[in-house]
Amino acid sequence: MALSARRSHARRMATVDSALDPLDVARVRQLLRRPAKSERMWPVLGAAFLAAVAALAFATAMILAPPVVSSHVVRSAPQ
Repeated sequence: MALSARRSHARRMATVDSALDPLDVARVRQLLRRPAKSERMWPVLGAAFLAAVAALAFATAMILAPPVVSSHVVRSAPQ
């Protein structure tokens, strides 16, 4: 009989409302939760900077390089 009395008491306690406000409890749990790890941005920025420098270097080389063909290929054109 004592065992059944304990079970009914446990069931009754589970359904009793808490004295704490659920919104406040949720806010406290959120504040206590560890912050999510964010990814580092420096490697991404470094790779983007390297790609930009390489693109500028290739563009400068294309503009400043002398033309490969210095004379016209066609030697006889119809007149």
